[in-house]
Amino acid sequence: MQISYDKEADALYIRLLDGDVPCRTVRVTADISLDFVAGEKIVGIEVLGASRLFKNPEAPQVELRHLLPQVAG
Repeated sequence: MQISYDKEADALYIRLLDGDVPCRTVRVTADISLDFVAGEKIVGIEVLGASRLFKNPEAPQVELRHLLPQVAG
C-alpha cells in the first residue's frame, strides 16, 4: 500500500495494488473515487479535499479494517 498527497490539488491517493494497471474509476461521492481493475479488485482510493478530512494529509493515519483478501491482493 502506498499513500500520496498532492498539495496543489488537495488530493490524497491510497494505492492498494502495485504497478501501473488500466482501471475504471467509480465516483462514490463528490470527493471520493474508487479505481477498479478487471475482476472488480480495488486498485486505489482518491480523496479530494483531503485537508478537510485529515489533520495532516501529507502524513495521514489510515486504518484499513475488514478487508477481504480479494480486495487488496
